[in-house]
Amino acid sequence: MGERKRPQKPDKREKELKRCIVTNVELPRDTMVRFVVSPDEEIVADIEARLPGRGFWLSARRDVISKACTKTYFARVARSKVSVSSNLADRVERLLVRRCQDLIGLARRAGQGVSGFAKVEAWLRSGKPAGVLLTAVDGAEDGKKRIKAWTEGASVIVALNAEELGLAFSRDRVVHVIVAPGRLAKKLLATARRLESLRC
Repeated sequence: MGERKRPQKPDKREKELKRCIVTNVELPRDTMVRFVVSPDEEIVADIEARLPGRGFWLSARRDVISKACTKTYFARVARSKVSVSSNLADRVERLLVRRCQDLIGLARRAGQGVSGFAKVEAWLRSGKPAGVLLTAVDGAEDGKKRIKAWTEGASVIVALNAEELGLAFSRDRVVHVIVAPGRLAKKLLATARRLESLRC
């Protein structure tokens, strides 16, 4: 008699809701950005939500983060005087870009990701599953449309420009990137979606 497979447990972190300190709306944590107070009493972004200390959550939207900087939201929830950079939204954006590049680089080195129109096209036409597909914001529209038409429901992200994608492959420019399903793709998708939300 065959061994009965145990059903996979849902990822509690994915479904966990956090309340935005500005909008007061509860959202899945993967759509938000966590902030903590540093030892220097400065508010810093915790992109991977791993830093110690009490966390404060904001929707991954530029207007929300900017509003939190101009008002006393952080000081109220921290219950202390804290330093908040006026360009905090820009810092969050740079951190999200860097995290996306790091995850793409890890996928490339693990043989789970390729770049370039021809390689991405061959991947999709071969029937191999796609965990996440990224197309550059400044890429040609006809190329983006053709690639999207072959994805068959795969997640497509348009958040980084060609230069930013290129850095993950040590190239000047990359327009199309595909990453195989798995842990890296899952993390990349969540991070890239937050970046997409911040930049829209």
